[in-house]
Amino acid sequence: MNPVTENEIRSSFVNCSRGEARRLAVPRGLPELPWPDLDFLGWRDPGAPERAYLVAERGGAPVGVALRLGQEVRRSFTKSTLCSVCVTPHAGTGVALFTAPRVGAAGRQGNTVGAYMCADLACSLYVRGRKETELGVRFESLSVAERVARTTVNLDAFLDKILDDTLA
Repeated sequence: MNPVTENEIRSSFVNCSRGEARRLAVPRGLPELPWPDLDFLGWRDPGAPERAYLVAERGGAPVGVALRLGQEVRRSFTKSTLCSVCVTPHAGTGVALFTAPRVGAAGRQGNTVGAYMCADLACSLYVRGRKETELGVRFESLSVAERVARTTVNLDAFLDKILDDTLA
């Protein structure tokens, strides 16, 4: 992902008002982020833990979506769950349901799209082995490039659903 500025982040949001985009908490230290290792920028709002944000490149421009964390579900620490974007296994609460209002008329009517994603939204780092889950090293026969491609396809499918403003 190409580095983005705070202004580019705020102006990229498609499923919230301009006022909401102006007030959201942007991650600190944007210049120091590992941009070459990021497929998207995802973060949780430290002041409102039920809110999260995701900015990805689509068509050469950043597209931001506001997310809400689904209700906390008690999960067993002996069972693992998979992120639907990067397919990384996590123990316990390492995966969370994030929902996003759809754009346009569909979103104004309350239609949302959800996905189970890494709770810290660090999919890009897990795929590249830059961060480990509670379960330790992952064993997968795909190369890093193939895992990155799969993550991109899965993220694009999630974003396509959010960007679909039809009411059907």
